[in-house]
Amino acid sequence: MITLTKEAAAQIQISAQQNQSQGMPLRVACQRNADGSFQYAVGFADVEHDQDLHFSSEGIDIVIAPTSFDLLNMMEIDYVELDDGNKDFIFKNPNDPNYAPKP
Repeated sequence: MITLTKEAAAQIQISAQQNQSQGMPLRVACQRNADGSFQYAVGFADVEHDQDLHFSSEGIDIVIAPTSFDLLNMMEIDYVELDDGNKDFIFKNPNDPNYAPKP
């Protein structure tokens, strides 16, 4: 399962309106790089595949390919203010070897 925080869901809804992508599910993908790090991709899915896995969180429909499921299972996407003052999405993924939860 993949979940979104309320802040992430609100920003996704704003992005969908700005990009005229309302009603499209959010596609989340991940691949493991040669060095073991994870590379994430997120966008609105204008095409869905029969084998896609479907989730819903905070009113947002999410689709992922089965090949990404093991890498993304139990991940939470948040939208936070970073150290430089800008806001961005972050991936809280316990499967990612570089993820360190904040105490």
